Amino acid sequence: MMANRRGSILLVDDEEKILKTLGRALRDAGHDVMETTSPRQAQRLLAERTFDLFVVDNVMPELGGLDLIREFVGATPEGERPQILMMTAHATVESAIEAMKLGALDYLQKPFEIDELLVVVRRALEHQQLRTEYRYLVSERDEQFGHYGIIGRSRAMEEVIRRAEMVAETKSTVLITGETGTGKELVARAIHDRSAQREMPLIKVNCAAIPETLLESDLFGHVRGAFTGATTTKKGKFALADGGTIFLDEIGAISLTVQSKLLRVLQEREFEPLGAERTEQVDLRVIAATNRDLRQMVAEGKFQEDLFYRLNVIPIAIPPLRERRDDIPALIDHFAAKHAQRTGRRFDRIDDGVLASLQQYDWPGNVRELENTIERAVVLSAGPTIAARAVSVLGAAAPQTTGLPSLKLRQNTEWVERETIRRALESAGGVKKDAAELMGISQRALSYYLSKYRLES
Repeated sequence: MMANRRGSILLVDDEEKILKTLGRALRDAGHDVMETTSPRQAQRLLAERTFDLFVVDNVMPELGGLDLIREFVGATPEGERPQILMMTAHATVESAIEAMKLGALDYLQKPFEIDELLVVVRRALEHQQLRTEYRYLVSERDEQFGHYGIIGRSRAMEEVIRRAEMVAETKSTVLITGETGTGKELVARAIHDRSAQREMPLIKVNCAAIPETLLESDLFGHVRGAFTGATTTKKGKFALADGGTIFLDEIGAISLTVQSKLLRVLQEREFEPLGAERTEQVDLRVIAATNRDLRQMVAEGKFQEDLFYRLNVIPIAIPPLRERRDDIPALIDHFAAKHAQRTGRRFDRIDDGVLASLQQYDWPGNVRELENTIERAVVLSAGPTIAARAVSVLGAAAPQTTGLPSLKLRQNTEWVERETIRRALESAGGVKKDAAELMGISQRALSYYLSKYRLES
């Protein structure tokens, strides 16, 4: 049985005494309630924010409940509507039945007891929760069977998807390259999900996030007593990924020592856990990713040449967002809809001037930075249209291409930039890599802004 669910409710009745009584009872039951005696005010509220439930009286002098429902249903897609309950006297039951034909879930015949109201409201909120979960599952399914969550119809991204689909049918090693935030992990997941090993695990390792002293143990495992603190035997990520896929993100960050051991795994598909005298064999696919220039690292002696060629069997290069600006509108729509649903906000459109300016920004943090920007805009927007005042983007106040509307993101953009960087550094404990990740930009972009505003300590 589904637990009692609290919800946001819009309550409309022209009789103020009844309105207050019902509103108090619903709040006492834990619900978030907005009340109005005006149907026109109700229309404005429905346009401005999202509700789980809309409870409306039928007979009102300004606009009848049935007409209000009819106008609302006609102007609002089904997936964006709350559940609807109509309150009606005996003489207008036919109108309530008509409301149900329009999409209302139920009706309450006046006079009714408060307990009856609470039961009907609970049932309506349960319906709304199930509908929301269904929409979410459908959207997840559509992404899975579409382009695996990779948004983009530019020729460059179509080539990335085509190559990912082709290599998925094999067990070849893949090297995915691209700047920070371009979506390397999404491509890796797409390859795994399309492969014959999709029912087996996809094990992800961020090589840059694990200290060098622990990375070897994390990858290959260890036996009890292998080193100080090794009180139990631990399986490594390669053993856990046996039969499936291991995704080695930020592969350029690993030391030369670990590179040598990784080369053996790629060549022989075997390894020895730390402290072990036995060799373990694995059957898996290796997908590596990096935002570094591995060829340059090989030339500098920082990356083993043999390992590079073992990894670079099937290269997939993801272009930065500034090289596929045609994908930006689709990405914005996707992220706005995603975060509107997550936060309970309503999203209809983004101002044309804002869209044009966002397309001209270079997006040093690529898709990750764009998503962070749109999430903030959805949260800060006063209504269903995203306007310039709700958007804050580092460096976006001066689009490089002339002829487009200027994007006035804040009254003092420089102050916003400085404050954003300061707070990110504070939250990250002064660690620049973590601060850049919080803001959805690359470390190189963060270094630029630190220098620009003389924030280097």
